[in-house]
Amino acid sequence: MAAVSIRRSPLDAAGVEQEEGGIQSGREWRRRLLSGAAVYLRRLAPELRWQLKRVSSSCGSLNVVCVPTIAVFACIRDLTLDPVDACFHFSCTSELVFWKLVPGEIQIVDMAGKNSHYNRRASSYCSSTTIVVFVALCLVAVWMVASSNIAPAKLPSSEMKNKVTGGGTKPPKGGSGDVTEDSLKEEAINDENVVPSKSDIESDKISEVAVQTKEKNPSMGDEETNENSDALDKNDSDANGEQDVESNEKGEDAKQGHDTNHGETDGEGNKQKSEQGVIEEKLDRSTNEDKDDNQSKNKDEHEVFPGAQSDILNETDMQNGAWSTQAVESKDEKEMQAASSSKGQIIEYSWKLCHVSTGADYIPCLDNEAAIKKLRSTKHYQHRERHCPDNALTCLVPLPDGYKQPIKWPKSREKIWYSNSPHTQLAEVKGHQNWVKVSGEYLNFPGGGTQFKQGALHYIDVIQEALPDIAWGKRSRVILDVGCGVASFGGYLFERDVLTMSFAPKDEHEAQVQFALERGIPAISAVMGTKRLPFPSKVFDVIHCARCRVPWHIEGGMLLLELNRLLRPGGYFVWSATPVYQDLPEDVEIWQAMSSLTKSMCWDIVAKKNDTLNQVGFVIFKKPSNNKCYEERAEDEPPLCQESDNADAAWNVPLQACMHTLPVDSAARGTMWPEQWPERLTKPPYWLNGPQLGVYSKPAAEDFQADYEHWKQVLNKSYLSRIGINWPNVRNVMDMRSIYGGFAAALRDMKVWVMNIVPIDSPDTLPIIYERGLFGMYHDWCESFSTYPRTYDLLHADHLFSKLKKRCRLLPVIVEVDRILRPKGKLIVKDNADTISEIENIAKSLHWETIVIYLEGKEGLLCVQKTMWRPTR
Repeated sequence: MAAVSIRRSPLDAAGVEQEEGGIQSGREWRRRLLSGAAVYLRRLAPELRWQLKRVSSSCGSLNVVCVPTIAVFACIRDLTLDPVDACFHFSCTSELVFWKLVPGEIQIVDMAGKNSHYNRRASSYCSSTTIVVFVALCLVAVWMVASSNIAPAKLPSSEMKNKVTGGGTKPPKGGSGDVTEDSLKEEAINDENVVPSKSDIESDKISEVAVQTKEKNPSMGDEETNENSDALDKNDSDANGEQDVESNEKGEDAKQGHDTNHGETDGEGNKQKSEQGVIEEKLDRSTNEDKDDNQSKNKDEHEVFPGAQSDILNETDMQNGAWSTQAVESKDEKEMQAASSSKGQIIEYSWKLCHVSTGADYIPCLDNEAAIKKLRSTKHYQHRERHCPDNALTCLVPLPDGYKQPIKWPKSREKIWYSNSPHTQLAEVKGHQNWVKVSGEYLNFPGGGTQFKQGALHYIDVIQEALPDIAWGKRSRVILDVGCGVASFGGYLFERDVLTMSFAPKDEHEAQVQFALERGIPAISAVMGTKRLPFPSKVFDVIHCARCRVPWHIEGGMLLLELNRLLRPGGYFVWSATPVYQDLPEDVEIWQAMSSLTKSMCWDIVAKKNDTLNQVGFVIFKKPSNNKCYEERAEDEPPLCQESDNADAAWNVPLQACMHTLPVDSAARGTMWPEQWPERLTKPPYWLNGPQLGVYSKPAAEDFQADYEHWKQVLNKSYLSRIGINWPNVRNVMDMRSIYGGFAAALRDMKVWVMNIVPIDSPDTLPIIYERGLFGMYHDWCESFSTYPRTYDLLHADHLFSKLKKRCRLLPVIVEVDRILRPKGKLIVKDNADTISEIENIAKSLHWETIVIYLEGKEGLLCVQKTMWRPTR
């Protein structure tokens, strides 16, 4: 008889409170052990139609699950089993105690002496062998009674090798079924193949475009594209040089997030067995509920990690039978050692504070003083552009003295704690324009600006009056505010259901972007210098500049031509500046230059108005919707860009003084205006209705809708109530790896805004995000993000870090997460189990609190909370 191994998880998967010191009662231990085995059987062989029934709580008559020899297995495959009784569920299945079984090699024997009734098609040899096995199992029962005080030790949940010991394929000639205590302990240490005791559920996880490899063939996790794929779970040789049994299983791969650009897998390949799903939550539940209540528990447990999929393990053929080859095993072992030499080990980290001149406001890629000193010129604001250090940040940014939890939105729009951003220079310089004022322990923001001293809302309404077609919150949903100051314009556009991407450089206007983010208004630190802004082309409905101090008219209009790249065909540019309404010689000269430039760019002036209350004026230009004007120009100045120039390429791409032609294909992006808000949020863009496939390998429009439904389910069943997030305290949110913006769209009714980040090595879906009325930007997470420290309440990373590990070290990335996350802010990670464990290890070293950790198979969910802790040196 094959050896039996037992594993008891240190975590309580369904929230059942654990018992100190293990299970003291031998009878209770056996009951839990056998009920776990029954659940294992139910999932292992669904084709046998097990109907597991609950018996009396005393479990006086127990059924035993055993692993007979290969010979018996060959007969059992043809048997039909009647329903049998078993100690099923209770609350003990929550303890995740299982008997280790070789798939398919199953026998049921009643400890009370009654054999299950088999179909008479079974051979007499099988019947004889069954009797032998029954006798052996009686000995097991005697042993179990004798060892009533033995309880399994708690074992760590780290990944372990799965070994099935035995002397080969030759069946024993009637040997004893005894399992010694030593062998039991030895197998418990080596076991990892723990199958979740959960009912099969339909997966809501959407697997990205699958890339076939020699090791693994992922399949879609959607009901419309549900396929089986072969996955070979390989084991290493045991200590005695004996080959391990390799279970060749067919099942659905629950892994999500395969990189379509690089054909990356999750780094696991097929070296690991599926780990049992475990969850850490402080929930107090009864341990003796009936079967229906336990089924409800199992369903709720799945909802903590929506997107997880319970694999159905079916038998499948294998070229080399039940044994792996030495070549494959050796290859896999070498790859595993190279990829995760420290797997299962806890790595200690020693943290230090960053000692830099900018102190608590340190932005590594904008405060790289060494790189800035080496610049040959700063004429085009090169010193305000990104210059990331060669070595990524591994120190921690200190907190400002007296830091407090930020004031909640919407009160934060009017005031913030002075101690959180202790800067007064802007109040001294711009206080008379109602940018910001110091008032005791607060910084107050009256809502004014250089061009709207009497308040942003009045200014916004005047623009609407000047051009009703601008239709704030309907036609115009996503806008760009250049040189935003403290972002009051964008902050009050929330009143009109408009989402504003505000940006300004980190310059002498001290901490202006930091003020904006502390107020709960979206903003980034950026400058119009020598490179394209990190946005795709033709995405902003309106671009706004109010005394933004950008010389639009110089050098062939290069900077204004960058706005032309970003502005949607038919979109508007609102320019409020002194050349529009003053007659000073310098202003007149600039106005004439701007008029000539915009005319040559085919921009039309559609409105020009003076605001008598604020004593300012503005002009509104409209970008053409087609190429007719370009073709009719007398002079090709500014020139059209070459056809090979990709207008959507925006990461570290130098600016060019040229215009991109507009699309002519009616099915191309940019030929039609999006649906009005809010219809555009949920309706696939018209240009996704073609035959092209989406990220998840479905037709693009179906992909779009499936992604949205997926994230609505995740939000409703998990994120909103089950992972410890107090949403009223959340305002600034970042999706660190967004696909279609489904996560942000699902949060629409919350009082939050979401910065959608499309990593530079991910499919370029950012135009889709803008098309649906959301916003975001490109970024490389191997570098620091262009924001101040402590500016986001919630960071969300869906299968980001496992992909990122192939390009750069994970530690500096988590340090960057620590930099931009506010104290008491949370990080949600959905990724493979190895990456989850690695991140949790780093988070613990940072003194972060683990709110939820859930592992199911090779997938996991982690929610951690940053604390106020900082190192002392």
